[in-house]
Amino acid sequence: MFKRLFGRGQDAPRTEEEAQVEEEQVTQSLEKSRQGIFGRIAQIFATDDPITEELWDELEEALIQGDVGLETTQYLVNRTKDRVNRYGTKKASEARDMLKAEMVRVFQDQVRPQSATTPTPFVILVVGVNGAGKTTLIAKLAHRMKFRFGKSILLAAGDTFRAAATEQLETWAERAGVPCVSLGQGADSSAVVFKAIDAALEQQVDVLIIDTAGRLQAKFNLMQELEKMRNIIARKIPEAPHEVLLVIDATTGQNGVLQAKAFLKSAGVTDVAVSKMDGTAKGGIAFAIAQDIERPIRYLGTGEKMSDLALFDAQTFVDALFS
Repeated sequence: MFKRLFGRGQDAPRTEEEAQVEEEQVTQSLEKSRQGIFGRIAQIFATDDPITEELWDELEEALIQGDVGLETTQYLVNRTKDRVNRYGTKKASEARDMLKAEMVRVFQDQVRPQSATTPTPFVILVVGVNGAGKTTLIAKLAHRMKFRFGKSILLAAGDTFRAAATEQLETWAERAGVPCVSLGQGADSSAVVFKAIDAALEQQVDVLIIDTAGRLQAKFNLMQELEKMRNIIARKIPEAPHEVLLVIDATTGQNGVLQAKAFLKSAGVTDVAVSKMDGTAKGGIAFAIAQDIERPIRYLGTGEKMSDLALFDAQTFVDALFS
């Protein structure tokens, strides 16, 4: 039986059927990981052979190769070892569920409290480096909220720096069937935000999603720009943005985690969305993100279709890696 999962803020409760559909999406998107590194880990724990130091060394090597990261790998291996010793477990197959439980814990340690009320408009600021998949994820998010939960959505094309970024978001907005506020390339991004907030308040939309630039080569100016945007939003709507969603490309591995850290302080990141999960054989990057970024993973991009976006659930994710 699938759990009835409740989203935060702008998300309505998922039915068991919806949760099952998303579980299948996650399972399919992790096919490469399951056949690669995590298939190897499953084999390590598939026998009734006695647990040895060689097993732990092999597990550590596999996790690092799977982009879990050194610190998180050591955490998982040591925590699982402790469980094995505490319960006197002797066989490798009996330690498998202990490893999975520790993997789930990595994600659950980052869960933040849910809000009891949903402000209107609910403002989401989307940040991340260029190429991470921000624009596509925004479109998927808008589509999900509109067609699954019946929310009214407004997009704001705040990335006015990158060539064709505004046009790209407008195109995706049209595909998702939602309006988009833009002032064109080269415009002041803060002016776009100001105009979008006014429109959101006037039209009483449920959710305002704001795109931002991701040019790390101009890091100082970019971070100043993000802070300015946040200040404008807060002045217009107290306590907003209600969610700052950092998009990380799963295919970039540890490099993506390092790049993402640049956004943590200036952007005030609250949650993470992992895009292109179906494009990597190293699904372990999700563990590194949760541990190193120290923010909860909110969404997984599971494919190229507009509907390929799943609400992240730790148990579902870990089960999918081993199923």
